[in-house]
Amino acid sequence: MGKVKIKKEDVWIDMTPMSDVMTLLLTFFMLTSTFVKNEPVKVNTPGSVSEMKVPENGVLTVLISPEKNAAGLPTGEGQVFMSYDNTKELGQILEMVAPDLKPEQKKTFLAESTFGAPMDKLSSYLSMSAKTRSEELPKMGIPLDSIQGHEMTEFQQWINAARQVNPKVRIALKSDANTPYGTVKKVMSELQDMDESHYYMITQLDAKKAAQAASKEIHFSQSHRI
Repeated sequence: MGKVKIKKEDVWIDMTPMSDVMTLLLTFFMLTSTFVKNEPVKVNTPGSVSEMKVPENGVLTVLISPEKNAAGLPTGEGQVFMSYDNTKELGQILEMVAPDLKPEQKKTFLAESTFGAPMDKLSSYLSMSAKTRSEELPKMGIPLDSIQGHEMTEFQQWINAARQVNPKVRIALKSDANTPYGTVKKVMSELQDMDESHYYMITQLDAKKAAQAASKEIHFSQSHRI
């Protein structure tokens, strides 16, 4: 008996609806995504067991990193930089702190992801090329020392201006794991002098330590029920 041959037919699938869906998804992600700017100052945050999240908007981040010499070796000191996620309000803050900058320099400042040049070097820093700025910024840092004739340090002036522009601004400290404690303590002391006692500490969740802490908490709870 001969074999029955089944006629093969090409299967045609209309992908037009799928392409429409992909276009809609691509448009959605382009409109809702926030592009992350390149950070010239890298901070390796320490691990912790805290799962509290830092708010996504209205946060003035204080970056504290270990200072390095020309050879790239730690000097034993720390450096302070800042970043703010609201460009419009950052422009108002800049007007209060450094009103004498040229329009081109202000535009450059607002395009930066991180700022930290001292007041006396800010104008010349903003006049540099983008490549030179990325090389020079890690060598700078916002001074924490008092200024003659001023009640506030440069660091406090930035914090004060941010608070005046946005009374609800939230402050977050992001310190490198290798930053000298003295610098971190100095930053916290200057905030305390301004009655800024509420701020976030940005850390990296240590999953292993968090699991151990949760296990101890459960064990403690069960032992008290017996």
